Amino acid sequence: MRASVRPIWQVRTGRYWEVDALRGIAFVLMAIYHVVWDLQGLGDFDIEIYTGFWHYEQQVTANMFIGLAGVSLALRYQRMLAKGKVSYGPYFRRGLVVFSWGVIIGVVTFLFDPAYYVRFGILHLIGASILISYPFLRFRWLNLILGVFLLFLGRVVLWLGLNINWLDWVGLDATPRPAFDYFPLIPWFGVILIGIFLGNLLYGPEGRRFSPPDLSHWPGVPTLRLLGQNALLLYLIHQPIIIAALTLLGLIRPL
Repeated sequence: MRASVRPIWQVRTGRYWEVDALRGIAFVLMAIYHVVWDLQGLGDFDIEIYTGFWHYEQQVTANMFIGLAGVSLALRYQRMLAKGKVSYGPYFRRGLVVFSWGVIIGVVTFLFDPAYYVRFGILHLIGASILISYPFLRFRWLNLILGVFLLFLGRVVLWLGLNINWLDWVGLDATPRPAFDYFPLIPWFGVILIGIFLGNLLYGPEGRRFSPPDLSHWPGVPTLRLLGQNALLLYLIHQPIIIAALTLLGLIRPL
């Protein structure tokens, strides 16, 4: 008998609802920002997206997404501990998949606009972070210290004005070339490490180390959980959908 496969439009159980819901909120914030970005970049709307409110909205969204990626790495590690079988294989496979999608996005954006193509965007970052994070998964406070250090190191790179162009993906270029999406390892792997710290602090092999109120079935929360559980798929398809919708509405120029 074939095993049943749960449709993607059904909320998967056996997961921490609060993590999925927070990731769903991050996706909604990202989609809103990309609508504004498309209106400004493709529709010539006079919207300031690199300073002020929209800049901070984008920063909050990015930190949520990347931090929650770190939390998820810790949760997988805790599940492995609970089963008594910890291995690098699942991290390697997942990291390779996510990084490969980043490469595909890089190729697509290069064909669209070589001057601004995505050389090392958020999917490159998350994929690479999954691949290299395995040695850090058993630590708690050390990850917090290293994470804060990498955030500080990012400021030092800017202060020193380093310009090692071929290491811009590492974060050793204070003035990297323009790109649609750019998230170098320094400082953003620091956010991953802080997420791992939070995951190990708040969760263990036995489950939550805290007792949140159960809001999992409150209005809107199941939808946010569903969005969070399918964040990678939604990330890959949301921009074409937004651009098509805005084009049909006559708000932006056809590509």
